[in-house]
Amino acid sequence: MQREGSGLQPQVATTSEAATRVMDWIAATGDNRSLPYVVIDKVAARAFLFDAKGKNVTDAPILIGIAAGDDATPGVGKKSLSEIGPAEKTTPAGRFLAKFGLAAGNQKVLWVDYATSVALHTIPTGNPKERRRSRILSPTIDDNRITFGCINVPKAFYNGHLRKLFLRKGGYVYILPDTKSLEEVFPPIRVQPFLTLTM
Repeated sequence: MQREGSGLQPQVATTSEAATRVMDWIAATGDNRSLPYVVIDKVAARAFLFDAKGKNVTDAPILIGIAAGDDATPGVGKKSLSEIGPAEKTTPAGRFLAKFGLAAGNQKVLWVDYATSVALHTIPTGNPKERRRSRILSPTIDDNRITFGCINVPKAFYNGHLRKLFLRKGGYVYILPDTKSLEEVFPPIRVQPFLTLTM
């Protein structure tokens, strides 16, 4: 997947085969239950935002967990950041019902999985050495792994689009795997080819 432009404004991007399969499955089954949703493609380091009716609103580059992996370490949500080891800094894959809530510092974030402290929020500015802004702006995806597991998105994506859609009732976040198969993470997707044929 190629990223266009150098600004933080969301850019139209070609979706990967895996992301397309998940998007088609959601559209065919109404799995989002009339709520807005985001498809997170970890391999491509990109987020695709849809409204409650399944209309693609926008997409944007993202930052994700340092370590590859699709499962959160048991108990990681109860640890302080300094206690989390490198291998535990994963962005878990799966389907999550996400809602806004408060995080440390009284900051409002979209909690993807509160139990494992995985949230979707804008790029934090606390540690300039991490160069998160330049990482998300870079034309490659090799440097997009930098977080403890949270998903960082541009402000234009978060404040301009996602917040408006998710603020009242929340919505679903579908995080694609980077080590497991798509069918392991989303078992119902196995029947998607048959659903498509009968439509």
